[in-house]
Amino acid sequence: MESPFCAGDDPDFRLIETFGYVPGQGARVARLNLHLARMARSAAVFGIPFDAKGASRLVAGLCGSVPLRCRMTLAADGALDLATSPMPPVAPLWRFAIAEARLEADDPMLQHKSTRRALYDQVRRDLPAGVQEMVFLNTRGELCEGTITNIAVTTAQGDRLTPPLASGCLPGIYRQSLLEAGALREAVMTMDDLRQARQIHLMNALRGQIAARLGA
Repeated sequence: MESPFCAGDDPDFRLIETFGYVPGQGARVARLNLHLARMARSAAVFGIPFDAKGASRLVAGLCGSVPLRCRMTLAADGALDLATSPMPPVAPLWRFAIAEARLEADDPMLQHKSTRRALYDQVRRDLPAGVQEMVFLNTRGELCEGTITNIAVTTAQGDRLTPPLASGCLPGIYRQSLLEAGALREAVMTMDDLRQARQIHLMNALRGQIAARLGA
């Protein structure tokens, strides 16, 4: 696959993986193999060297008595870094709104978790009061994703659906794990599907699934 841009032209460019560390919990980092596989795929697209064993050693070095938010980055020259911060609090419900900006479904950068996310960062900085997430539609009016989450909709018939990558969204790790388990399937969706949904969840690897409601 051809790189959507030259990573070496941007000295600040990084690929990113964000995940949680939980002390005393089995592997301590859930779905680590999926995180490293996604970083490897993106690194190959951008022509970035990626030392998967080195990344695993960084994660193996995590320690502490409290859960941590972990952010691994990969620079254009192959340099890896792992930073930690306190785990965000668990939220029983997030309220979300629809962003005014629309995504271009065929933008190849949407397929990669990286620092090239100015629109997402700006929209997140401007969250309205009482709203924890903004969700994007694409220029065709199809449901895409949130600034830091994928979205899943439970229909009136009980089907659990998430937008396909072709609508313009990141292949999120938690999303992938549910798809592989058969607990979720891809389907093109619109605002009508949101309005008619029995349940809505926002999800990412750090927070898992969060019950969500449209509107402040």
